[in-house]
Amino acid sequence: MNNKVCFIGASGFVGTRLIETAKNEFSIKNLDKQQSHFHPEITELGDVRNQESLDAALTGYDTVVLLAAEHRDDVSPVSLYYDVNVQGTKNVLAAMEKNGVKNIIFTSSVAVYGLNKTNPDENHPHAPFNHYGKSKWQAEEVLREWFNKSPTDRSLTIVRPTVIFGERNRGNVYNLLKQIAGGKFAMVGAGTNYKSMAYVGNIVEFIKYKLLNVNAGYEVYNYVDKPDLSMNELVSEVEKSLNKKIPSTHLPYALGMLGGYCFDILSKVTGKKFAISSVRVKKFCATTQFDASKVHSSGFVAPYSLSQGLDRTLKYEFVHDKKDDITFVSE
Repeated sequence: MNNKVCFIGASGFVGTRLIETAKNEFSIKNLDKQQSHFHPEITELGDVRNQESLDAALTGYDTVVLLAAEHRDDVSPVSLYYDVNVQGTKNVLAAMEKNGVKNIIFTSSVAVYGLNKTNPDENHPHAPFNHYGKSKWQAEEVLREWFNKSPTDRSLTIVRPTVIFGERNRGNVYNLLKQIAGGKFAMVGAGTNYKSMAYVGNIVEFIKYKLLNVNAGYEVYNYVDKPDLSMNELVSEVEKSLNKKIPSTHLPYALGMLGGYCFDILSKVTGKKFAISSVRVKKFCATTQFDASKVHSSGFVAPYSLSQGLDRTLKYEFVHDKKDDITFVSE
């Protein structure tokens, strides 16, 4: 078993939970441009854009888990997506070659498929609609090129998660759950569109599962916790967890998009970033379902159902007293 694992970019939401999950199984180092709130003792400051720091960091390691990415909707300048997500991946692979590291797990995204696709599986054509998705696809292509140079003794696992939620996360799902839980929620559209989601407690267990079962070869997995929920069903889950009736208002899609465009203009004029934008309204109303039969037939068993993940998150965020105010911002 490859025991020495270098996590790159694990000071954030997913990485923190992954370290917690895997620290008793592996000898772990975390390389990140940000210090870790919870695991500073194994964290070394470094940046995927700095080749020297990568070369030094991977000395003596067997495996890389590459989590580092620019992923928010509103990164500026857009060149950062490509500097970090694409060139950063090239730099990591160069450091791996210098150090003889032959195993990498890479977190990509279902954003490589684009919007409103019909339940795409891992072989679905790529059609990313934003710079994040485009840069993730380009990074995947770089990784496949690296793997194909020596496919008999290299291991490449690409994990394409859908939107990930969980305790301490401050992203789009948290904002949505907060609005629903607070009763300040307007449903844009009929609420019958389905949303694939992934609970952080499950995605990190899957990555650990792949670390424990390393084989030469190339695999790509969509990661989604099934079954998918419609927006109306999601509201019902919140009601059940919090034991309260949630009032909801339905707005026509056109009106919701108009509001999003107004916030786009306001953001440009003021230079401020808002929780509402045309992109986020479009994503909210889109059906985002992805086929995850491959991951769930791989031998991996998710420790939590989607309902349990939502319940744990809702209770942590809106019911139980918190020991601290440490949170992680993502999409």
